[in-house]
Amino acid sequence: MAPDLALLLVRLVVGGTMAAHGVNHWLGGGRIAGTARWFGGLGLRYPTAQAWFSVITEIGAGALLALGLLTPLACAAVISVMLVAGLLAHRANGFFVFREGYEYVLILGTAALAVGVLGPGRWSVDRLAGIEITGWGGGALALGVGIAATAALLAVCWRPEADAPECEQGTPAESGAPQIETITEEY
Repeated sequence: MAPDLALLLVRLVVGGTMAAHGVNHWLGGGRIAGTARWFGGLGLRYPTAQAWFSVITEIGAGALLALGLLTPLACAAVISVMLVAGLLAHRANGFFVFREGYEYVLILGTAALAVGVLGPGRWSVDRLAGIEITGWGGGALALGVGIAATAALLAVCWRPEADAPECEQGTPAESGAPQIETITEEY
C-alpha cells in the first residue's frame, strides 16, 4: 500500500508539474510567441511549431503520467523534454537551478525514469486495463524512447549557432534574416 501511494504522489506531482509547464508555455508570460522566440534563441528550427509541440507534449505527458496511462511512454516524453531542456538551455550553466543550471530537469527526468522502472502502481489506469509494464522493460522503454525522441528532434530541428545562416552572412539585419529577441524565460 505505501509503495503504491508513493508512486501515485510522484506521478501526480511530476505529471502536474509537466502539465502546468505546458500550460505556461501556451498561456503564460510570452504565450506561444514568446516560447517560440525563446526556442529560436536556443537554435531550434521551426520555433513556433516547436512551441506548440512542447505544449502538447508537456500537457499530454503530464496528464498521462498523472493518470498512470501508457506510463512508460508518458515517462519517455518527460525524459525527452528534460533532455532537450538540459542540453540546450541548462547544461552550460552548471548544476544549480538558481544559476539556470540543469538541477530541475535532472530531477524531473530521473523521477520519470524511476516511475518507468517501478511502474505506475496499483492506482493507475494501466493496472486497471491490464497493460502495466514494470521493471527493466518499463525503464528501458521509457529511457530508450526518450533518448530516441531527443536525438530525432535535435537531428531534424537543432542548428548550432555556428551553422545558423545569419552567422555566416553578418548580423541578422544585414542578412535580411528575421531578428530574434533574446528573452530569459526558464524552461
